[in-house]
Amino acid sequence: MTETVGSPAGASGEPEAGVRPAGIRVQRVYTTEGVHPYDEVKWERRDVVMTNWRDGSVNFEQRGVEFPDFWSLNAVNIVTSKYFRGAVGTEEREHSLRQLIDRVVKTYVAAGVEHGYFATEKDAEIFEHELIWMLLHQVFSFNSPVWFNVGTSSRQQVSACFILSVDDTMESILDWYKEEGLIFKGGSGAGLNLSRIRSSRELLSSGGTASGPVSFMRGADASAGTIKSGGATRRAAKMVVLDVDHPDIEEFIETKAREEHKIRALRDAGFDMDLGGADASSVQYQNANNSVRVSDEFMRAVENDGQFGLRARTTGEVLETVKARDLFRKMAQAAWECADPGIQYDDTINDWHTSPESGRITASNPCSEYMHLDNSSCNLASLNLLKFLREDLTFDAELFEKTVEFVITAMDISICFADFPTEAIGDTTRKFRQLGIGYANLGALLMATGHAYDSDGGRALAAAITSLMTGTAYKRSAELAGVVGPYEGYARNAEAHQRVMRKHAAANDLVRTYHHNDAAVHKLATKVWQECLEIGARNGWRNAQASVLAPTGTIGLMMDCDTTGIEPDLALVKFKKLVGGGSMQIVNQTVPRALQALGYQEEQIEAIVEYIAEHGHVVDAPGLRPEHYEVFDCAMGERSIAPMGHVRMMAAVQPFLSGAISKTVNMPESATVEDVEQLYFEGWKMGLKALAIYRDNCKVGQPLSAGKGDKGQKQQVEKQIEYRPVRKRLPKKRPSQTVSFTVGGAEGYLHAGSYPDDGLGEIFVKLGKQGSTLAGVMDAFSMSISVGLQYGIPLEFYVSKFQNLRFEPAGMTDDPDIRMASSVLDYLFRRLALDYLPYEKRAQLGIFTAEEREAQVNGTDSAPPQDSDVDLDTLRSTVDYPKSDPREEERRVGSSTELLELRLGKAADAPLCMTCGTKMRPSGSCYVCEGCGSTSGCS
Repeated sequence: MTETVGSPAGASGEPEAGVRPAGIRVQRVYTTEGVHPYDEVKWERRDVVMTNWRDGSVNFEQRGVEFPDFWSLNAVNIVTSKYFRGAVGTEEREHSLRQLIDRVVKTYVAAGVEHGYFATEKDAEIFEHELIWMLLHQVFSFNSPVWFNVGTSSRQQVSACFILSVDDTMESILDWYKEEGLIFKGGSGAGLNLSRIRSSRELLSSGGTASGPVSFMRGADASAGTIKSGGATRRAAKMVVLDVDHPDIEEFIETKAREEHKIRALRDAGFDMDLGGADASSVQYQNANNSVRVSDEFMRAVENDGQFGLRARTTGEVLETVKARDLFRKMAQAAWECADPGIQYDDTINDWHTSPESGRITASNPCSEYMHLDNSSCNLASLNLLKFLREDLTFDAELFEKTVEFVITAMDISICFADFPTEAIGDTTRKFRQLGIGYANLGALLMATGHAYDSDGGRALAAAITSLMTGTAYKRSAELAGVVGPYEGYARNAEAHQRVMRKHAAANDLVRTYHHNDAAVHKLATKVWQECLEIGARNGWRNAQASVLAPTGTIGLMMDCDTTGIEPDLALVKFKKLVGGGSMQIVNQTVPRALQALGYQEEQIEAIVEYIAEHGHVVDAPGLRPEHYEVFDCAMGERSIAPMGHVRMMAAVQPFLSGAISKTVNMPESATVEDVEQLYFEGWKMGLKALAIYRDNCKVGQPLSAGKGDKGQKQQVEKQIEYRPVRKRLPKKRPSQTVSFTVGGAEGYLHAGSYPDDGLGEIFVKLGKQGSTLAGVMDAFSMSISVGLQYGIPLEFYVSKFQNLRFEPAGMTDDPDIRMASSVLDYLFRRLALDYLPYEKRAQLGIFTAEEREAQVNGTDSAPPQDSDVDLDTLRSTVDYPKSDPREEERRVGSSTELLELRLGKAADAPLCMTCGTKMRPSGSCYVCEGCGSTSGCS
């Protein structure tokens, strides 16, 4: 928490007129006086060894890195491989999270002191400790370029998003190529509008015909395809925009769709056209997202079935008049075929522009969330919303407000020392100081509080939180303006900036609340906006832009977020890597919290979670009321959110963002071109700034496609290897044990024989009278299981299949470790797991002794899995299959997306990671790799 102070001050405590405060005073929120944040956590050493999922090769290794014990394996791997600086194996290499956080935070604080942000040295120290605490505890994260560059010998590039400009000259076009390359090299992405370039239907001064913007896109695309961002951390990300009235708009619209046709033809001819395939580089225009910038005039012409003029770039005259609906249909048709182009609503964007006197907003960054002046940049940071959810499932709005104040202050300080790839970008950014605070984990927060993503209550909570975030950010910006001055371009744009602030506040007044959570947040947001307007009218604002909703790909994984940006959960069951190797699938941790919020009892929650673990969805889950199904709807799976549900969520939060939203609206394969048209049209009506869609399986250049000439398949056909298991018989004399049991009143005996070197080798079950049908069936079943064990089928495989089977007899048992059983087989195999499987295996299966469960409740568990963020009660069967059968080996998965593919029985439309080979997952309008943190975007 911070406040501005000055000297001298009047009796009210406010600075006297004309006197600028001497700096901000900082109060502790998270930290304790006299205790350093690093001393409040338990540190441990980890070994980071990252392999390529496809071939097993090691692509990164660093041992003995130091992290807090509550950081997950995935977060540790990603931070170590992506953000630690220095050559691996040298003394200069960072090896502790402390070093990384200190490198960044101390640079920020030193710049704040130098530029007069803090009232005293003590305030600077408290600010430093608060930032360290929040980063250490994954409350928020700066965007990736900050971690790449700040505090190193490299240029201090802190911005992830850039907007360039290009004019109708060859010199400007060549500068565009160069500037994009420099931005990609620094780990960021760029976008620009090509509409100033004259069309292919206009003449050059020399008398020849111009090439047109699409031809120049070809060279820029090839350049982007050869550059990896931030030192081989990810592919280059870029956005290309063209105005709807450009004479070459039809060629632009159809560019990527035509390339998709080429991919199909080449694939069918036997070429390797998978992403990253040997022949895929022959396809053009694949390194950029394309968007058409439409005007209200055009959209009204579409609505009224009117005509629309395409205008020359040099003279402004109408070269051709087209039917608006036909052009709109071509946009939808191309997007239906290959997901491009997206759409950007020009007049809506510029109606919310705080600095129109300095130029129009013509383009966006690659992921469409940053929109401001040409030749500018945006520094991003995102907050982890689940960190503000109290144990009673209420959202801590006051803590959220204080956190936003800290983060936005740090973000503004970074502009004081930041370097930029071009002088033009640096000049614009320093004059307008554009920031982009945002959040992640909205989908998880809504589910945890019992809200359906596509519901009025869910949208109200999202809108209230977003309004509070932006209102607080601008309020702090106004306070900073009173300390270190407003942004340089403010004086010229003061009236427009104040108008946009009033628009935000008016939109906040229109939010309808449904629940005590969103009502409390909205009440505070209303108060904050009033204060923002009052302070801003007095001081102006420090920043022309304050908030966006970015994809939060890599940093979302760094914060151990379940969902990225504004996205809902991908699926209810996800993939989890384990320390020491291996993997498992787990039910998302937000599911039990959601069931608790909906009023279910502990026994009901356990049964529902078990059902989800087995089926991957909630339909017909025992005890779950059908009216609650919608709370667990996800982006993919049995019950997926309708495309319009995504659009409605975007529309709910858009009025409370300075910029826009990085999000792709997923559509089923069965969706029609008319459905795409409706989404694009409704997006305009609802006040969105941009919209992109993706129809399942619309791209054929995807992993798992099997072309006719697949070389790998041919090699497998030529050389077939037959695998046969070998039976390992038990010796004549072997250790054994017998357990008597009672399940639902039925009595029986379990005899288990082991190999001398440990490991179960046979079972015999006596149940029912000798000679009865039940006894005979159990004898046959026992022999079948025993032979399977001796042929090498792991016991945990049997346990995963037979636990939770439901049939009579069922009910209470006389076993203190297993009080309830849903069937005799459920009891038998859980008992065998307790007797013969190690703790780690049982933890994956969710099977514990009474003593272990008590220890977990009391927080004294002496042997939990090393991934302490995993809810042990929700862990289920392993994803690794027995390696004796090559057909099963092919079914192994390496990411949540691949796990979802396995459950749905079809390939997901996501690329393979260029670094580690796992299938990426959607993150906003981009993709992120869960294995190594690489992204296809710019966050």
